[in-house]
Amino acid sequence: MLVTGGMVVDAAGTRLADVRLADGQVVEVGREGEHLDPAPGEEVHDASGKLVIPGGVDAHTHLEMQVGQIRVSDDWSTGTRAAAIGGTTTVVDYVPVQRGEDPIAAARRWRAVAGAAAVDFGLHLTFPEPVDDAVVAGAVGEGITSFKVYMAYPERLAVDDGTVLRLMRAAAANGLVVNLHCENGGAIEELRREALAAGATDLGAHARTRPAVLEAEAVTRAAALAEVAGASIFVVHLSSAAALTAVRAARARGVDVMAETCPQYLYLDDSRLGPGSPDAADYVCSPPLRTPADREALFEALAGGEIDTIGTDHCPFWSADRRAGVNRRPEGCRDFTEVPGGLPGVETRLALVYQAVLDGRLSLEQWVRTCCEAPARIFGMWPRKGALGVGADADLVVWDPERVQSLAASELHMATDHSPYHDMTVRGWPELVVGRGRVVARDGAFCGEEGAGRYLARELPRR
Repeated sequence: MLVTGGMVVDAAGTRLADVRLADGQVVEVGREGEHLDPAPGEEVHDASGKLVIPGGVDAHTHLEMQVGQIRVSDDWSTGTRAAAIGGTTTVVDYVPVQRGEDPIAAARRWRAVAGAAAVDFGLHLTFPEPVDDAVVAGAVGEGITSFKVYMAYPERLAVDDGTVLRLMRAAAANGLVVNLHCENGGAIEELRREALAAGATDLGAHARTRPAVLEAEAVTRAAALAEVAGASIFVVHLSSAAALTAVRAARARGVDVMAETCPQYLYLDDSRLGPGSPDAADYVCSPPLRTPADREALFEALAGGEIDTIGTDHCPFWSADRRAGVNRRPEGCRDFTEVPGGLPGVETRLALVYQAVLDGRLSLEQWVRTCCEAPARIFGMWPRKGALGVGADADLVVWDPERVQSLAASELHMATDHSPYHDMTVRGWPELVVGRGRVVARDGAFCGEEGAGRYLARELPRR
């Protein structure tokens, strides 16, 4: 395929250039303003008036994950189809590991489950309990170069500070990245117990019992442990101004702290959880939605280059499952602690962040960097992914800046019957999406193949 006449936006800048794809790779990028001649039999796609960007890289998804008695509604087939339609051609999913389970066996099991993926995928490995250095080395042998630990959910996922420190030391010794869910789980559990004892069962209590100061405290603690270990850490789903301040303080001391935020923290706020919101259950996520002031602080940090990537934390549910709760009660959730947390977003991420470009908050280059380039660099996929240089995988999006798209659930393709952005209409949507040289979506419809995605054995970061 030869993509002609488009405005290419990637790590090399923004310029009018043609891009040639062959054998699953980018094989030629024309000089600015220069037109490449089509080869015999080559499909030509006219991208005049459009943007041409690398395929999106979403480094934070939870597909097909079990949560209590219910399961996330998007499986590897439906979730990656929706990703492709929205312009994302690579996802990195978190392997769900149970306490007592062999993490390497879990990673191999999850890789097999992911065989239905329509786009390329990598895996992060979660450690819910202490592991030997040999497990870390074994994961690297499986192509997994990033690990996640939770500082929240002490009953099933959280590990203590000593475990975090040991993992950070092992990661530092091997040039790996440690991802952290930063909330003070012990303090949150106490606040939840107090709320229930006081009769506060409403969904607003979800946000009140997970205050931003406890996110900031956990970021501060994680950064202190990274400083001791000499490790590189990646704070997932940063949601608040307080946590952002903690990141800045750590960086000022020379700690290597990277940070991700998500569209829900940029476009939604805690008013969605209020008593006047009939669909409040559809907005439960952790960390919770914050205040409008927090949203503004995150946007400013993005514009200033202080937030490295935008992922989705894609974790959707059917409305009936949300209301039945993690214990699947026929009568519904008894209180806010039983509502499964997580929002859909793998299809809408690129379009939502592009609205910030239209609003003058971000440049085109920042849009591409945070959604494509930076996650590929940080997680060992650069320059194969997130780039349009010669030799990169032929992952490419022709972006129509004028296409209007409703974000109502009925107009999207994620396996869920509600959308947190149901009242939004965006301008800008993919016209053509190519994954490793194959067209996977055209004009808002999936046209790829289930199972065509390949597993990415990731390398060390190239930052």
